[in-house]
Amino acid sequence: MDHIRAIAFATVMRACGFGSLAIFCVMIGLSFQARVAFQAGGFLTVLMTLILIYKAWEAPRRSHRRTELWLYLPEDQRPPENQAQWAVATAMRETYLTFARWTSLVAIVMWLLALLFSLLGR
Repeated sequence: MDHIRAIAFATVMRACGFGSLAIFCVMIGLSFQARVAFQAGGFLTVLMTLILIYKAWEAPRRSHRRTELWLYLPEDQRPPENQAQWAVATAMRETYLTFARWTSLVAIVMWLLALLFSLLGR
């Protein structure tokens, strides 16, 4: 199960990395106004958090064979068919919720920075 969790962590981290890169590019594009840049970053990060929560909610219903985790899992380390759905869904759900917590904290920090820049009048 630890190997499955490690692969789930890597796949979700990569997806969040691409999402974070997109958010960063938007923020750089708005960097002429720091408050607006952090507001946009906060909003987009909240959106990413909501997507991760939706994916966690959807994980038990999604076929384990249609996940990226299943493709990366070596055939000799795949669990038996009667346990595979539970193992993959549980690992993905836990990983999505972990990343949702982290992204929500990042969103809070961005909104606080936007508030700070707003109070400073910039």
